[in-house]
Amino acid sequence: MEESNNYGHQHPLLLILNQDQLIHNQSGVTHCSRCGEEVSVPCFCCVEHCGFYAPLELKHPFHPHHPLVLLQEPPSSYTRCVCDFCDKTCEKFIYHCSCGLDFHIKCALFTFNVAENNLKELDHVALRDPLIPTENRDEELENVSKCFGCWEPLANYTHFSPECGFNLHEKCAELPFKLNHECHREHPLVLQFNSERLPCQICLGIRRRGFVYGCSPCQFVVHIECASQSPPPVIKSTNHEHPFTLFNGHQHPLLLMLNQEQLIHNQSGVTDCSRCGEKVSAPCFSCAEHCGFYLHKVCAAAPVKLNHPFHLNHPLLLMQKSPHLSGAYFCSFCHEFGDKSVYHCSSCKLDFHIKCALFTFNIAENNLKELDHVALRDPVISTENGDDKLEDVSKCFGCREPLANYTHFSPYRGFNLHEKCAKIPFKLNHVCHRKHPLVLQFNSERLSCKICQVTRRRGFVYGCSSCKFVIHIECLSPSPIIKDEGHQHPFSLLLRQVPFICDACGTEGNHVAYTCGTCNIIVHKNCISLPRIIKSKWHDHGLLHKYFHYIEDFRVLYCIICHDEVNTEHGSYYCSKCNFIFHVKCVMKDEALYEIVENEDDESPNESASSITQVLQRNDAGEATVIEHFKHSHHLMLSDGVGEYDNKCCDGCLLPIVASFYYCTPCDFFLHKVCVELPKVKHVWHHRCRPPLILTSNEVFRCVKCDCLSNAFAYKCEDCKGYTCLRCVIALTPGVARTCLGHKHPLLFFIEYRGRCVACGDDNIKGLFRCKDCDFSLHHKCYSLPIISQHKSDEHLLSLAYNDDNSYSESHFCDVCEERRDPKLSFYHCATCDTSAHVNCVLGEHPFIKLGSTVAVDEDIHGHPLTIVKKIYYYPNCSDCGKPCLGLALECTGCNFIVHAECPSDSED
Repeated sequence: MEESNNYGHQHPLLLILNQDQLIHNQSGVTHCSRCGEEVSVPCFCCVEHCGFYAPLELKHPFHPHHPLVLLQEPPSSYTRCVCDFCDKTCEKFIYHCSCGLDFHIKCALFTFNVAENNLKELDHVALRDPLIPTENRDEELENVSKCFGCWEPLANYTHFSPECGFNLHEKCAELPFKLNHECHREHPLVLQFNSERLPCQICLGIRRRGFVYGCSPCQFVVHIECASQSPPPVIKSTNHEHPFTLFNGHQHPLLLMLNQEQLIHNQSGVTDCSRCGEKVSAPCFSCAEHCGFYLHKVCAAAPVKLNHPFHLNHPLLLMQKSPHLSGAYFCSFCHEFGDKSVYHCSSCKLDFHIKCALFTFNIAENNLKELDHVALRDPVISTENGDDKLEDVSKCFGCREPLANYTHFSPYRGFNLHEKCAKIPFKLNHVCHRKHPLVLQFNSERLSCKICQVTRRRGFVYGCSSCKFVIHIECLSPSPIIKDEGHQHPFSLLLRQVPFICDACGTEGNHVAYTCGTCNIIVHKNCISLPRIIKSKWHDHGLLHKYFHYIEDFRVLYCIICHDEVNTEHGSYYCSKCNFIFHVKCVMKDEALYEIVENEDDESPNESASSITQVLQRNDAGEATVIEHFKHSHHLMLSDGVGEYDNKCCDGCLLPIVASFYYCTPCDFFLHKVCVELPKVKHVWHHRCRPPLILTSNEVFRCVKCDCLSNAFAYKCEDCKGYTCLRCVIALTPGVARTCLGHKHPLLFFIEYRGRCVACGDDNIKGLFRCKDCDFSLHHKCYSLPIISQHKSDEHLLSLAYNDDNSYSESHFCDVCEERRDPKLSFYHCATCDTSAHVNCVLGEHPFIKLGSTVAVDEDIHGHPLTIVKKIYYYPNCSDCGKPCLGLALECTGCNFIVHAECPSDSED
């Protein structure tokens, strides 16, 4: 026996030559510890009887750019690992490349020997008839009836491995490593794995398994079986008046149809092109077998690879389906949905409808004669698209300016292009970029225009790719003087490549600026027209735009949205009532979250919107001590006696009474001071419907933010009928740095931040309460948990904790369910009894439902108010769905009516 080193194993390996030396398992066989298959001698055996040798790195000829690295198990980011050769699951040791390639050990070595033409190494792969039953059994023969290389049916004899199920024609095991092909004359094609999942440039199909011939620099691949095919010929038939064509994406010949009456329509009375999905009219190509396959002439003639002048760095490849998982895409030109054939650039993630790509190609090449099918039409005149479509097509795709009386117009995809924009020069020189000429192109990198600072996905731009410089067509010649009603002086153009900070928005600018010499301010072109007053969902008051602020007490002001410092020497939006400040870019980022206030009188808050209908008494400090609230029939009195009501909850948010509150003694009704002061009507930034939310109560609902079932107060949207509980509204109200029990620093809510919640352990959550000083983050649902709670297992109040400092592992158990708990996650704790419990075990399934409360339902559900009950022993059938009411239910005490708590809300939906 010889000893060997094993780079993937901790023990030496011995070469075993005698079958008797193998140690079998209970089934009487010995399995390889790496590939999981049966082992026979000769083989390597660990001195501890646990493995065999394979190289740590494999430089595979079919994947020359990176080595394949031997891993003990698939990467942790994988949910399932599949071999890229045999397409079967990889569970143990694999050869892996960061390109996303994974192989069983034997698959990698098998293909390596094929690539090196080491057929002597394939002696163990028997030449066998695939139709003869083997130990794989007859039912598995169907899966191995094709060659792994070319995917053609197997000949009588083939290279066949009973161990891994490899099937390979002898001719495919002897394929040349390189070849020249007429479809790609720039470079030779090399036999390789299709690691980038590129479509075959002949049949347009994408196949994960098998080999391809490819050119990596050009991202060009052809299947082995397609490499011997020629371009599709046109066939003249002796017994038919029209020519046939053979199309690579279809199995039957295509007939050129010249008569509209010959088309076979679908159920809607139209015929669609099988490539672009749009309506077909004669002349077009039709399947000779009448299977419903039709092609526009322009779609049938579309090149497989399009070197587009507007996208010079990479070719656009024509694919039957988008490479996205769903096969659907949004066109990078017209921004419309598509699910048929697509021109795609994998490097830049660009997708184009066939006609969009060819339409823009003809414009780029100035082939206006190719646009004869694009009628010159008046966009104001109604077309077959209907009057309701005219608003969408009222701007030019090139410059985004309103259309003139006549324009290039395509009924296929709604193209609108000024005649002048169809004839604009391909290259030009511009004073803002004197290094290089600017070229007409797609804005594939989504760069912002250097003149107007706007990033636009659609249309054309003039750009310099090497300098990352783009200008919108309409911005090429900015106005020398601009007057704005919001400023008393005109702004003059400063066309100079000098960096500056805009005095209107506080962000950097370059190349083009406008200045007011009288006020000594410099601004971006678009910032000239910033609205003076806006009403934002981020704040209850109107926000005033200022170019600068005088801060007398030298305080640092922070933006309420992003929490970064605001430079008060430059422009911002400000609320003088609350001393709140916002970056211009933050508060105006989403158009759905603000509206412009034209009249300054309109921005004052409506006093009648307050939940307090009347203040009956105030103390010396001016606080309202006795009030009337519109959701309660009796007077409410202010109290600070928190300790007297440890077992009471606020009827507004159903959280324990831990701060100043109002109460009604006869009704046992309590409201936190902050819940009382909430308005009847409120805008919130996290709800996108335009109308404000309305405060409501006495309803059972499920909160759209925290997904909890509750019967507390809520804000309801009359548009979408969604409810947001008071806990979420209060927690997500911006402007206050909040304290958290168990953490010494204040927490701020960061909208865009993704991370892990220290309370529940959920990872990759977007939007968290974070501490700026340390790595402490809370999901808003966990932030709103009750800081104290009660449970029948302990006579004392339990306090919420976020970290268990007790290092003794036996204490890390829940005293309610007696299961182990994670000491790093939040839990409830009693310091007196030293008991700890999971949060869910203490709060229960419905912590924000107040049993015994009376709620109102629509009269069409039931004519009387219903009481919230929890059925434990007796389960009557629900009057709505007919199933037993186990658990939470709504019951009428006056008649025999009961429903599940969620059935009324489901009925309303």
